[in-house]
Amino acid sequence: MQAHDPKILIEDFEIFEKYLAVQEKKDGLTRLRIFNTKTFRHRFIPPFEQTYTLYIGTNPEYKSDTLRIGYSSLTTPHTTYDINLKTFEKVIAGQTKVLGGFKSKDYKSERIWVKSHDGVKVPVSLVYHKDHYTKRGKNPVLLYAYGSYGSSTDPYFSSARLSLLNRGFVFAIAHIRGGEELGHDWYEQGKMLKKKNTFLDFIACTEYLTKARYASKDKVFAMGGSAGGLLMGAISNMRPELWKGIVSNVPFVDVVTTMQDDTIPLTTGEYDEWGNPDDKKYYHYMKSYSPYDNIEAKVYPAMLVTSGLHDSQVQYWEPTKYVAKLREMKTDSNMHLLYTNMKAGHGGSAGRFEHLKEIALEYAFLLNLL
Repeated sequence: MQAHDPKILIEDFEIFEKYLAVQEKKDGLTRLRIFNTKTFRHRFIPPFEQTYTLYIGTNPEYKSDTLRIGYSSLTTPHTTYDINLKTFEKVIAGQTKVLGGFKSKDYKSERIWVKSHDGVKVPVSLVYHKDHYTKRGKNPVLLYAYGSYGSSTDPYFSSARLSLLNRGFVFAIAHIRGGEELGHDWYEQGKMLKKKNTFLDFIACTEYLTKARYASKDKVFAMGGSAGGLLMGAISNMRPELWKGIVSNVPFVDVVTTMQDDTIPLTTGEYDEWGNPDDKKYYHYMKSYSPYDNIEAKVYPAMLVTSGLHDSQVQYWEPTKYVAKLREMKTDSNMHLLYTNMKAGHGGSAGRFEHLKEIALEYAFLLNLL
């Protein structure tokens, strides 16, 4: 038996007659540890790529020697593998087809580590098209992050994203504190009175991407939604000069007002994430980063802010009042657009094609700025 390791987060497990498969996350990546139930010795299934997403699939046969897993990466569409637990050989049982002449070998993904403001290293996953990437500091980059509630943003494949990569974009995911990519402590370091670590991590990742010549300084974009929209609002107040444009989807931007209204069903449950503003120390800390409360008369990057009329998690008036105040206070002539979906809620439009229309709007906004 092994002693507890706080740097390892156990996510799932599957029990077989001869084997125990454990899905665990370490250093921001999921790995599969396979135990022999008789000897209790273990081996790890070797990783397929530098950065990826995988999970234990459906395995109903207790006496089986085969483990079914789901797998995806920034360059690999969702794939179902059957892995022989004796030999670790893997066989593709199914894979999502991508139309339009997609070839995985045309794209490259990397995983890098960035030192944040306090010396803590933050993992970043990124992908680009080999033929449209120079690493000479000339490419545009879109950096995405969430960073709240202990929700991990694992590297995943998106066929829609190919549209940007084929135009020379580098797409990156910053696995910042507030998520749980590096274990539960990673989450604890990005909540309550340590919430600003989330924002400072994102800023550090942005600066590194230009310093390391992954991107041009004047072609840097950011994207986040919901609590990730809070991130977008905070970083645009703190270091607005770093970004050419920001896409902020259904953003939680009026933190103090919302958290003081305990008639909203979600508010009291959120005390564990942000703190209770009835306590002065939490009130003042929230107010120090709340995007709406910290808008100033200065130059802001161009922004596309979205909301949903029927959003029960971030009510539509939050992004609406945020954009109104931004337009009133800012000293620039950059676009600050508000798009309110009159039929949707927090998750955006339902249906495959309606969702793609929303992505097209976001991409059109980014490309127009170039």
